[in-house]
Amino acid sequence: MGLIRTPKKQDNEVERQQTSTLWNHRDFLKVWVGQTISLCGSQVTLLAFPLTAVLLLKASAEQMGFLQAAQTAPFLIVGLFVGVWVDRLRRRPVMIIVDVIRFLLLLLIPIAAFFHVLYIEEMYIIAFVVGILTVFFDVAYRSYLPSLIDRDQLIDGNSKLEFTSSVAQLIGPGLGGVLVQIFTAPISLLVDAFSFLISALSLRIVRTVEPPIAKSTEKRKMMAEIGEGLQMILRSPILGPLVWTSVNFTLFSYMSITVFILYATDTLHISPAILGIIFAVGGAGAIPGVVVNKWLTDRLGIGPSSILVLVVLGCSQLLVPLAAGPQPLVIAFLIIAQTMAGLTFVIWNINQLSLRQALTPDILLGRVNASFRFLVWGAISIASLIGGLLGTVLGLRTTLFIGTFGTIVAPIWLLLSPVRKLRTLPEAPDEARVPEAE
Repeated sequence: MGLIRTPKKQDNEVERQQTSTLWNHRDFLKVWVGQTISLCGSQVTLLAFPLTAVLLLKASAEQMGFLQAAQTAPFLIVGLFVGVWVDRLRRRPVMIIVDVIRFLLLLLIPIAAFFHVLYIEEMYIIAFVVGILTVFFDVAYRSYLPSLIDRDQLIDGNSKLEFTSSVAQLIGPGLGGVLVQIFTAPISLLVDAFSFLISALSLRIVRTVEPPIAKSTEKRKMMAEIGEGLQMILRSPILGPLVWTSVNFTLFSYMSITVFILYATDTLHISPAILGIIFAVGGAGAIPGVVVNKWLTDRLGIGPSSILVLVVLGCSQLLVPLAAGPQPLVIAFLIIAQTMAGLTFVIWNINQLSLRQALTPDILLGRVNASFRFLVWGAISIASLIGGLLGTVLGLRTTLFIGTFGTIVAPIWLLLSPVRKLRTLPEAPDEARVPEAE
């Protein structure tokens, strides 16, 4: 077989786009707009999905733990294998197919609710299958960006995509709360379902051709390829601390997240509409976080700024279990906590993702991203079960205190590593995908 090449005219167009500002990069803008809409829909689901279980099916804290675990367990079960498959395939077609299937699956919930045949067990199954598809999309998506733009544009690109996420967090939960209040939680899931179709369309019209995938002349075992991704993370003096910090933070924060909606609705008596507004405020806080990130990293460096924002984030979440008294005061506590979470977490996410993409050769990006997801989202599955169990045995507020104190100590991994001295994004590696050999 000959070398896989794209037309020269298209090569020149891609090169022209990549050397200019991302505002002139039409294909990046297509992906950006599509993901903005899709993430808005997903933020509606973030509220509507658990509210369907709580309000319609009267789910307990233990059942909420199982539901959260069903959504995140796929990252633990298939995440590493997905990384290998994504490195063997072109990423854009994978994302398109996944979006279409997720659209069809989410339609099942409002249909089942309409015919009064929706049960918590069905939600477990749908959550699990959608979770598997989300593994494919997320790994492919995070591995696709460096083939769409230059590596020296990664912080700019990730900042824009995090701005997208912030806008989604601002619009989605508020919209979700209103939709749940007016149309019920299951019907609100239609918004996310159709947003997946829009995402698929935006990816379909991208013209930039992905670089050809290197084809190995020897037949390699999947476990050996998986091992390469894990070794890249665990042996790196920077990627290793980043992943353990993320695991630590995620494990304890999701213990809190698992019981939060039940705590807000049952203990604090917050309505779905107000809850949507509280979630939306977190998105509003993330918008200045995107802007502040460049200013903060320029002055402190990418390592120290990452440590600082995680410390502030953990401490601010103490306001959630401390919320008590008149409802306006309770709402104020939750709003402040959500605002600080949005402001700080977006900075952490931009920095750690940019470091990961910059330090990883393109040929390993799928496996490294999948390994990262496997370790971090595997922690979510465990945390969801623990959170549900602790919420049942110790109570919701006590579980929130335990989760919050655990997040506060997460930055210790960074403090004990070279990350604390890191000022700028490291140089990109020379390795890249190579054309298929004859």
